[in-house]
Amino acid sequence: MKIKNNINEENKYLFTSRDLYKLIIPLVLEQLLEVIVGMSDSIMIASVGESAVSGVSLMDNIYILLINVFTALATGGAVVVGQYMGRKDIKKARESANQLVWLMFFVSLGIMALVYIGKEFILTVVFGHITKEVYNHANTYLMICSASIPFLAVYNAGTAIFRAQMNSKTPMLVSCLMNVINVFGNAILIFGFKFETAGVAIPTLVSRMVAAFVMLYLVTRKDLQIHINKTLKFKFNKKLVRKILHIGIPSGLENSMFQLGKILVLSLVASFGTSAIAANAVSSSLCNFEILPGIAIGFAMVTVVSRCIGAGEINQAKFFTKKLMKICYMALWGTNIIIFILLPFILKIYNLTSETSETARNIILYHGVCSMLIWPLSFTISNTFRAGGDAQYPMIVGIVSMWTCRIALSYVIGRNLGLGVFGVWVAMTIDWVVRTIFFVYRYFSGKWIKKAI
Repeated sequence: MKIKNNINEENKYLFTSRDLYKLIIPLVLEQLLEVIVGMSDSIMIASVGESAVSGVSLMDNIYILLINVFTALATGGAVVVGQYMGRKDIKKARESANQLVWLMFFVSLGIMALVYIGKEFILTVVFGHITKEVYNHANTYLMICSASIPFLAVYNAGTAIFRAQMNSKTPMLVSCLMNVINVFGNAILIFGFKFETAGVAIPTLVSRMVAAFVMLYLVTRKDLQIHINKTLKFKFNKKLVRKILHIGIPSGLENSMFQLGKILVLSLVASFGTSAIAANAVSSSLCNFEILPGIAIGFAMVTVVSRCIGAGEINQAKFFTKKLMKICYMALWGTNIIIFILLPFILKIYNLTSETSETARNIILYHGVCSMLIWPLSFTISNTFRAGGDAQYPMIVGIVSMWTCRIALSYVIGRNLGLGVFGVWVAMTIDWVVRTIFFVYRYFSGKWIKKAI
């Protein structure tokens, strides 16, 4: 592949500012919808009691882990599709899209089986010491929601295919449909039929099923430049699968280790009592808002930079990385300032005890400040590496930093230094600092640039 290293007056940019915002805004709205649904689940299940909140929040961490795995595989597919589109090789891009959907479907079936088989291990070993009430709520949620895993995988695959085409509006609309079904389903089953935890789980399953089928219908449309074949006949292309996994596996390991670290630390949080679990759950929901624009811009960076790399426009890849990073910082500052102002009113909605509310408040404020300062350099910029084919470096940094900082220091700061659940979040931000140092070095070294997928 010929590499073009200069941008001059005759060399047009691949994307305009309008193109970027058309990509980013639906992504932000989609992430916003997901977080709102998570919050609505927490708020509505709170009417059942703190044990229900704790049980659902513990299991949500498992599903976030799975979502991260699927997102990583989808990222691998998006990079491959995007680079082929940058090369104007539409045939290969379409074939890559087909391989992605089927790969994620079969992987998800295996994961679903493992979750059901390992149910007792998850509930009793991974989560550690939890009360019988928390156990019962977590078990109900697991048994129902785990059936949605294949549908979640297919939905994520379709979403990646659309984003690779600079179309984030369609996934946003499907996400909106999914979340509307979820929220109204929760309200009807919890408040109308008094289903308690099942009232949250059943709508989650139904909404993901609907989203998967709608996404499959849309992604098979022949009018799309990149679409998948409408047939059950399929054969894996080993070369394309390897290319997808070359990005997807390191990203998946990194993301899963990140979430696994959170899950392992939850046993420590659980040892601090039900109040600490509830504060951690509420904080996690609200803190998702604080980094939401950054997550969306990270998805956009994969799409934009992979197209630049595929076209051989290395300097444009660097240009758009810097531009998207600036947008990310501005968005995070604006978002967090709004959250700080509204925080006292938001916490009242959760109907928490004064102790739980104060703990959650301190965590959210601390997380927000750190998000404004270092989060983009810790997480957003690494998407440029993945888009260029350099997925192993962020994986290694992420895993090492996770175990040495996030997990080990959680016990040191949280338990030994007596900071409790707040100390767990301090350890997390130390992990961010370490990632930032290594990722900034990697970017300016130029070693992330790959000539071909």
